[in-house]
Amino acid sequence: MGKTAILLGISLYLLSAFLVADEGHHHSMTAEELGTVHFSTSCSPRVETEFNRGVALLHSFWYEEAEKTFRKVAKEDSKCAMANWGIAMSLYHQLWEYPEDKTLAEGDELLTKAEALKATPREQEYIRALHAYFGKAPQGKKDYDHASRATAYSEAMEQVALHHADDREAVVFYALSLLASQPPHDTTFVNRKKAAAILEKVFADDPNHPGVAHYLIHSYDKPQLAQYGLSAARSYAKIAPAAPHALHMPSHIFARLGLWQEDIDSNLASIAATRKTAAMHMGDASHQFHAMDFLVYAYLQSGREAEVLKEIQELDGIKKLDDDEWAYSVAKFKSLYDLELHRWEDAMKLQPLAGDHRFPNGMIYYARAIGAARTGKIDVARKYVQEIEKIRASLVADGKQEAGEGVEWMGKEAGAWLALAGGKGDEGLKSMRAVADDEDAEGDQAAIPAREMLGDMLMQMNRPQEAEAEYETSLKANPNRFNGLAGAARAAEKLGKQEQAEGFYGQLLKACAGSNSERPELKQARLMLASK
Repeated sequence: MGKTAILLGISLYLLSAFLVADEGHHHSMTAEELGTVHFSTSCSPRVETEFNRGVALLHSFWYEEAEKTFRKVAKEDSKCAMANWGIAMSLYHQLWEYPEDKTLAEGDELLTKAEALKATPREQEYIRALHAYFGKAPQGKKDYDHASRATAYSEAMEQVALHHADDREAVVFYALSLLASQPPHDTTFVNRKKAAAILEKVFADDPNHPGVAHYLIHSYDKPQLAQYGLSAARSYAKIAPAAPHALHMPSHIFARLGLWQEDIDSNLASIAATRKTAAMHMGDASHQFHAMDFLVYAYLQSGREAEVLKEIQELDGIKKLDDDEWAYSVAKFKSLYDLELHRWEDAMKLQPLAGDHRFPNGMIYYARAIGAARTGKIDVARKYVQEIEKIRASLVADGKQEAGEGVEWMGKEAGAWLALAGGKGDEGLKSMRAVADDEDAEGDQAAIPAREMLGDMLMQMNRPQEAEAEYETSLKANPNRFNGLAGAARAAEKLGKQEQAEGFYGQLLKACAGSNSERPELKQARLMLASK
């Protein structure tokens, strides 16, 4: 897909309307290194600096600090309608959280208050647009769920952007709303492409805007699009180095492209920044769990297993920050470590976590089931697959549909390995291929790609030619993955394709340059290439 194709789908009106100028008074957010933001308001000039700081914080998803900032603005200027808009915006975490009823009610109250205060027509449009999300259901609409609210807000923000084409913030917030309102399981990426087209135009005019670089990374955070996000990824951390999320977010693109050292550097910087700001009593100390997740993945792909064990040990020291995030991280890091290193017996010994941590325990039973299946313990594997299904059913019964879907694919993959272990290889292949096809179409970045596991299954069935094709397909979406490269090399070796095997092993050694790993795949790579 060419760059031109990516930039299709946005109205010519919006593309031609973006201007460098913004109305009203300005302030450049450079003192705290949060990026450059200009957002004019009718509020008192004395709150201008703080208001722009709040907007810059919003653009880096530093919601806790943004809320504090806007509350400070409201306190200093009680007639500032947009301060209430800012507080409400801080409550809407658009790309990862559905607000509870209590939060919706709080946002509704804030925006009702904002509407009662004196504001410019432009400001009133901003306030009404956000109220479309937080407000009560329109008359005659019974089911006003999150998706309906997100779409209503996006449609309203589109009008704000159209009515005020010289207002860069309206355009940027509209682009974000497109990402937040994209349909679930969308394989066309229409909203992502539309948002990217808008943002690329603004990025060319204003390369120091934190939201533009940030939202471009989100727009391109799919294997089919990731190559187009590299410029934004390498810019965002420089634009807003004071924001821990700005230091982490580039790793979404680095991970998609298999740039492991940049991925590692990004997340180490983010973790350090999070701990620094936490010591200053600034919000979102639990962000480091997410950065550690990407860090562990990059370590595993680059032969740094000892560093993974250190990260697992680090978790105990930050458990108090967020018990749910801690449980998720413990389960994922430990299960991924054992599965990636093919430590099947160790995977079987992983213990479920105490308390209501169903999704993390789904990961534990997933690892245990695959470990049992890979060692031929069919009855044990079957028992663990059944445990996965129990967890899925309980999550769905409690209305946790998204978590239930995540556990469901774990069950399908574990079930595929169980089928293979039980002598039903074709059945297992069919099940794993279905998961892989869905994964590829939606651009999901799984911890272990299903298509890579499909290659592993084919190798176990002594079908190296088919396995090689699956590994190569998987590597296109997941470049430089350790086991993808090693699997493709093994398949090529078995087929007598010496040159291709050497090529894959060479890539593996390059990806693991500087590591002290003793993984057998690296030993084989060194042995094969030693004579070259």
